[in-house]
Amino acid sequence: MHVSLIVPAPFDQVSGGYAYDRRMVEGLRAGAHTVAVVELTGRFPLSDDDSRDAACTAWDRLADDTRPVIDSLALPAFSGMEDALWARGAVGLIHHPTSLETGFNEPERGTLHRIERRLYPRLTRIIATSESTAERLAAEFGVDHGHISVVVPGTEDAPRSVGSGGPVVEILSLGSVVPRKGYDVLMRSLARLPDLRWHLTIVGSLRQEPAYADHLVRLANELQITPQVRFAGEVTGEPLEALWRGADLFALATWFEGYGMAIAEALRRGLPVAVTSGGAAAALVGPEAGVVCEPGDQVQLTKALRRVIFSASLRQEMGEEAWKIGQTLPRWETQVRAFADVLTSPANRETLARNHA
Repeated sequence: MHVSLIVPAPFDQVSGGYAYDRRMVEGLRAGAHTVAVVELTGRFPLSDDDSRDAACTAWDRLADDTRPVIDSLALPAFSGMEDALWARGAVGLIHHPTSLETGFNEPERGTLHRIERRLYPRLTRIIATSESTAERLAAEFGVDHGHISVVVPGTEDAPRSVGSGGPVVEILSLGSVVPRKGYDVLMRSLARLPDLRWHLTIVGSLRQEPAYADHLVRLANELQITPQVRFAGEVTGEPLEALWRGADLFALATWFEGYGMAIAEALRRGLPVAVTSGGAAAALVGPEAGVVCEPGDQVQLTKALRRVIFSASLRQEMGEEAWKIGQTLPRWETQVRAFADVLTSPANRETLARNHA
């Protein structure tokens, strides 16, 4: 099988949906499939002339025998090319609709929603990364249930987190530093706990949305919690393993998650979690493995964090349940096979052949 994965540049981002994309690329190549990664320049997802031109040029250059798979972040740049997408049997890889991303004003959100509502039904297959996303695609974007396949992310075998072993509760939060992740909500909630000993490490690129990253730095100063918050930036390899190993609690105050890969990884390592119910995030968390709050509810989140930070025994109990849940999550090898099966299914081959006829 020949696949062309079309994404906005750069493809080497550490966190977010690209982690999923990279694992699928690596897995498909290891399975003897040929995968070309096509990086588009320009602005995404609110496309500009550069991104639309890049999409058109990339499309025209695709090999005849390749199966186009378009990442959801790149898809709006293909507005106006609906018939071309259908004719080539294009597949959409939808982590979540970009119109659900936090940080857009209502006119921008409306524009993205209209574009996605036109494009999604013209894809011969959509791969959604969670059941929650699949449900919204059908309910809000006019996609037939029969055209959606769900392939959730996998997890790696990972050692169990042992914790900091000290009097200060080490809290780890991991993901792209963008408004949707709600780091400001998490920081405001923690700032309401001056009587407790905690330290927060935020792992994620500070360059993706630098204005928001700068806002978080100023906010920490305004809340007088600067000594208790570390902005680690992008961290990989052994330094990241050390952060996982020494964490006592994973926290993420996200407004919306297409799946919640970092939450799954925390559970896989037996870490108790404090998260919000945005999108698919809460679906991973059993009632005994952590606390789940409404997105944006700082009062509720503060109360939940107080319980978990205050009680070491509660964290230990939640960690046991998190570990049990984590061991049931699918592995990447299984999910790569599921992804490949969707792309090579007889129905998809028939559709592709019919559209080329």
